[in-house]
Amino acid sequence: MSMRMRFSRPLVAAAAVAALGCVAACGAGGDADGAGQDGKSARSKAGGRADGGEKAKTPAEGSQDAEDPQATGGTGDTQDTRDSQDTGDPQGSSGGAPKDAGPLTKAQLKKAALATDDVKGFEVKESEGADLLGQTVPATPSKCQPIADMFLFSTDPASRAGVSRGAVSKDETNASVITFALLAYKSGEADEVIDGLRSATKGCTAYRHADYDYKNVKAAADPGLGDESVAFRLVASIEGAQVPAAYTVVRDGTTLVAFSSMNMLDADEIEVPAELVKAQLAKLAKPAKTTG
Repeated sequence: MSMRMRFSRPLVAAAAVAALGCVAACGAGGDADGAGQDGKSARSKAGGRADGGEKAKTPAEGSQDAEDPQATGGTGDTQDTRDSQDTGDPQGSSGGAPKDAGPLTKAQLKKAALATDDVKGFEVKESEGADLLGQTVPATPSKCQPIADMFLFSTDPASRAGVSRGAVSKDETNASVITFALLAYKSGEADEVIDGLRSATKGCTAYRHADYDYKNVKAAADPGLGDESVAFRLVASIEGAQVPAAYTVVRDGTTLVAFSSMNMLDADEIEVPAELVKAQLAKLAKPAKTTG
């Protein structure tokens, strides 16, 4: 079994990279920046739709949000232009903001994201899909869209800023490949995302997304973290491999902490390590305490 586990992690990583490539090719006309020159998010360009078949709105499509400099650019690296604007903000220098101070900036999210030295037993680095963060590809059926979007940590409403990281256990016999993201929203928007995920896990059992099939979608026990949280599991069919995956999404004020864990061993055993989620929530909370 240990030899099988040693081989599983690179296989899962390869399958995930293949799926990321497919999303990049299928979504937003192959635009991997997460935003076009017009500042609209990839969701609007990919024709993403919410439940009921209506076109999902993005902040760039709303007249008020379109005038908000934090409403354009999606969650990709195009938001780096915001970082220079935030350097003079005393909250930005500490890496975070109080829960009621509006969405965190990308610079603040970067400082709040876990690093290798923050949690014992794990190595953390920028994820393979960092450039694709926030892109979306329509899923069939549409009621599964919130779940499908979590593959690239895309949401509706779209986040105002986001960063993603990858984490692997330093124990080579641990086959899990973990990715996570910190996503910032305006007041009430993160709540909508959690509600959408919770609703989707009740009605979605299988779907097709970016030319891959996903099955055995089911809600998992609420981890009871943050202000509210939701968890679910599924099995992805990627490049002929059956890849069990688990997701945990936690809302902390106007910020979402979203984790996914994939391996090729046992769908019943796959899980997001609780110590990682708790460590990320703890680090996210520290700036808020020091600036509050």
